Amino acid sequence: MRKITLAIVMMLTTLLSAQNTVNHNLEVAKQMEIFSTLYRYLDLMYVDTLNAEQVVGEGIKGMLNSLDPYTEYYPAADRKELKSMITGKYGGIGAIITYRSKDKRSVISEPYFGMPAYEAGLRMGDVILAIDGEDMTNKQLSYVTEHLRGNAGTSFLLKYQRPGQKEPATVKITRQQIQMPAIPYYGMANDSVGFISFSQFTEDCAKLFRNAVIDLKRQGMSSLIIDLRANTGGSLSEAVDILNLFLPKDMTLVRTRGKLPQSGREYTTSKLPIDTVMPIVALVGNMTASASEIMSGTLQDLDRGVIMGTKTYGKGLVQTPIALPYNGNLKLTTAHYYIPSGRCVQAIKYKRGNNEVVADSLKKEFKTRNGRTVKDGGGIMPDIVITPDTIPNVVYYFNNALDSTSVLMDYVVDYVASHKTIAPARDFEISDEDYEDFKKKAIESGFQYDRESSKLLKQLKKVAEFEGYYDRAKAEFDALEKKLAHDLSVELDHNKQEVKQAISSDIVACYYYQAGVIENSLRSDKLVQEALSLLADKSRYHKLLYPEQKK
Repeated sequence: MRKITLAIVMMLTTLLSAQNTVNHNLEVAKQMEIFSTLYRYLDLMYVDTLNAEQVVGEGIKGMLNSLDPYTEYYPAADRKELKSMITGKYGGIGAIITYRSKDKRSVISEPYFGMPAYEAGLRMGDVILAIDGEDMTNKQLSYVTEHLRGNAGTSFLLKYQRPGQKEPATVKITRQQIQMPAIPYYGMANDSVGFISFSQFTEDCAKLFRNAVIDLKRQGMSSLIIDLRANTGGSLSEAVDILNLFLPKDMTLVRTRGKLPQSGREYTTSKLPIDTVMPIVALVGNMTASASEIMSGTLQDLDRGVIMGTKTYGKGLVQTPIALPYNGNLKLTTAHYYIPSGRCVQAIKYKRGNNEVVADSLKKEFKTRNGRTVKDGGGIMPDIVITPDTIPNVVYYFNNALDSTSVLMDYVVDYVASHKTIAPARDFEISDEDYEDFKKKAIESGFQYDRESSKLLKQLKKVAEFEGYYDRAKAEFDALEKKLAHDLSVELDHNKQEVKQAISSDIVACYYYQAGVIENSLRSDKLVQEALSLLADKSRYHKLLYPEQKK
């Protein structure tokens, strides 16, 4: 009787599932017919002629916007953008450019070592006057960037003005295929600890990572710091290959599951590792996402390393590129990924346009290999939470505000012009005398920036006026406003060390480029210093990974 009842239940379940499928397919056909008919009437009767590509394209965008932000449509015209995103490569000159409002033009901010801009002799501060004879005055930064980029092998004439030189110069530049380095820097942080700055999971980055580890071991590395704070992800298979350097062969590290059976896949280590016992600290932050969360989460789940920093982004979705008719492409979210403990780190539920952050009460607990408790649904929570130091407001504006960049950039350009060489990147810091010179020039330039204290005081005054207290407290408000008056000299003295580091970093970039900037920052990087301290304390490191065992 029980067998008959079970058979009936299974038959009803199958019939119900089939009915649901039929109903779904009918609804899809219905909505597609409505859309097609609607567009035909628009095309036939709308008062103006429609641009089919634009109108239908907007319809597609609207449809995809109701899903997750990673499912995107790329028409034929945007194929290069998709390819660049997947491979990390583009055709261009290899330089960061910024817009300076005082010049009404874009300027070279940083040429990358060994790339066309570097080979052409361009430097920080060079003002872009024209590209192939077209004046770039008052052109938006995106417009200038678009004209600098192009197919690898094509050439153009760049006219620029170098500060301190009377006449502009013109140089012919041949574009190359540019790929930002997956590992912009690696080296020894001290006599025994290696450091790898890892920025993206692009094609063949696992080979580069392997070579870096081998080279650092030759230099005496017995512990390793991996910096994933600015790594937003990329190739999942490359992440598995990198993890394989530190984990045994034939271990399943990642599983993917989606609606279709073919979306389900297991990613397993396939090679012999380099080192399965070397202490590792991975630095993470809120930009650490996707493949870099797989890497840090796997190290945590298998108790293979200590994770340090702040909670990661929380992207546990897998995208698949799909070719569409007429050379279009779709980047489609097809699955969730799950790391060794069985958890998925996806922090936001995307459903019918209703974005919902996974509540703490709904997060499930999982266990690492050594029995430590970890949770899903919100990124990777570090084993040691360390919040980076807040950047002082004045430093932020020196580095980011349009008008203020000229103050810092002008000083750096003048400094470089008068110094043929500087100390090694790791050791360089501007002197107190140089800092006083910068301070004087910044004050004379009339540099201003929005101070948070002044903003809050204005808001408080408005609230006090609304509630009727302002007149009674006017004297106190006036006194406080005087005390909070803008005094750049005081603020530059108060934030001296942070401003000195910002200036030193920009100067180092002119001599040692991106790798030098990272090396120069190590001594002032709070998380790096904390990681070095942890790795020097073997007992503390061991207790974090084996909380209930004694060494």
